[in-house]
This record gives sequence, structure tokens and C-alpha cells, in this order.
Amino acid sequence: MKLVVNNIPENIDKETLTISELLEYKRYTFKMIVVKVNGKPINKDDYAHTNLNDGDHVQVIHLISGG
Repeated sequence: MKLVVNNIPENIDKETLTISELLEYKRYTFKMIVVKVNGKPINKDDYAHTNLNDGDHVQVIHLISGG
């Protein structure tokens, strides 16, 4: 499967992939993450059952707060 993750082309050797699986594969473990697929924000509760498609553009955004 070919994806673009944070503007970097990725070739992942899987036929199907969910957002949760992608985050695990890429070792994104930060708790405050927002994921967008083709510009559309995905609810965190939907990561486990949202399948990615070949050619999707995925943005993984780490939220940081401060004061």
C-alpha cells in the first residue's frame, strides 16, 4: 500500500491498514494526536475501524500545549 504520511511517501507491505495499525507501525505513541486523512479529521474513537486506501494522504499532528 502506498500512502503519503506527513508529506513523505511511504510504501507499506500490507493489503489493508487501519489508522490504529499505521500509528503502531510508525511508532506514534504520543497520546495527544490528531489524524487527518485526505484533509478530513478522523475521530480518535474511529481509528481502529477506519481503513486507509492506497494513495491516501495522512497527516499525523502532535498537539502540544503550553503557557
